[in-house]
Amino acid sequence: MDLQALGQLIRNRRAHSLLRIDDAAALVGVSKDTLSRLENGRAVSTDKLMAVVQGLGLAFFIMDKSLADIALQAIKDDPRMKGAD
Repeated sequence: MDLQALGQLIRNRRAHSLLRIDDAAALVGVSKDTLSRLENGRAVSTDKLMAVVQGLGLAFFIMDKSLADIALQAIKDDPRMKGAD
């Protein structure tokens, strides 16, 4: 995953939550500019990134890169994930 993909994921989550960018920024405790930068795939500080991720109800899952494809496939195959995208 790169910053562009992460930004799109965050934008999709915000939109799915029916939040305007300024409302979402206030909700998670960052500036509108910070959230906009993140959604557009530009770098922000780690603490701001974590505030946005947690504030929007998302989580990071970090693992050894060699196992990532196996883990992603297991997640995709899980019946609870149907329609979750």
